[in-house]
Amino acid sequence: MSRLERSFASDNFAGAHPKVLGALIEANSGHALAYGDDPISLEVYARIEDLFGAGTRTFFVFGGTGGNVAMLSSLAGPGDCVVCTEWSHIHVDETAAPERAGLKLLTRPSADGKLTPADIAAAAHWLGSQHHAQPRIVSITQPTELGTLYSPEEIGAVCEAAHRHGMLVHMDGARIANATAALGGIGSLRSFTTDAGIDALTFGGTKNGIVYGEAMVYFPQSGNPTIERGVRYAPWARKATTQLPSKARFVAAQFRALLEGDLWVELGGRANAGAAALFDAVRDIASLALTTPPAVNSLYPVVPDEAAEELRKTSFFWPWDPATQRVRWMTSWDTTPDDVEIFAGAVRTCME
Repeated sequence: MSRLERSFASDNFAGAHPKVLGALIEANSGHALAYGDDPISLEVYARIEDLFGAGTRTFFVFGGTGGNVAMLSSLAGPGDCVVCTEWSHIHVDETAAPERAGLKLLTRPSADGKLTPADIAAAAHWLGSQHHAQPRIVSITQPTELGTLYSPEEIGAVCEAAHRHGMLVHMDGARIANATAALGGIGSLRSFTTDAGIDALTFGGTKNGIVYGEAMVYFPQSGNPTIERGVRYAPWARKATTQLPSKARFVAAQFRALLEGDLWVELGGRANAGAAALFDAVRDIASLALTTPPAVNSLYPVVPDEAAEELRKTSFFWPWDPATQRVRWMTSWDTTPDDVEIFAGAVRTCME
């Protein structure tokens, strides 16, 4: 089997979009104020505010884990904890970074990776007890680590339940571009963020064509007065978690390239389309147990170990649940139809 240049392992494997690289070169001219006070950063703050509504505040960071930890740290008070699912990225994929920063995670079981109002009501049982960490922040991942997608209505219900108990709602949006594309494009963005009641968002770019960099985005316009605390403390939380880029113009320039013409949503849509095409190409192989089209850019088929080992000669990919022999195939913004055709052919060779 010939080996693919682009793999189906992770959208983190993909390179940067040419327009992003061009933006970095363009930004590398002369001197500019550091720490986010440069003209490019100021321009991008305004563009992100246009996306989400007046009052939005943005702070650039180096990466997703750091952005999540810095943002949650800015929102949490003494004794507070974060409610999330057992599948959330902050719980399973960030090497206990939130806990190391003093953020206790209160996890809830979930078959589909989503939190529900019932989960929040159960967590709220501990509010007011000085002997228990206080559930003051709810964190949801959109899309989830299981490749599922919250609808705007589901997020609205989570936010309503959380706000009723005085909790803030944070969205881990490492793949927010994929979610936006899947839910209807740029016009859908506010429906599942600010309009739904989200208070804070980690806006991802690294998995969507950026070299490095994410953004902490706060929504004081959500109407929750507690969010103002996060905005006030954000600069210190970011610095304390080593996430303050001195040359922030280079992060801002990459976001400017993605935001231009809604390129970021287009790239998320490309990744989603690649997963849909792969699903269509192999869905008839019953042993893969692929019964539902992917919501975004990941598939979770059943592939026996021997077949998986052979298939990895064409493209590396990760095991997902060794007990059931499920693996994860993930497409990227640069996945091509030829990539899908070659990989699907290799799947047939190994599985049939």
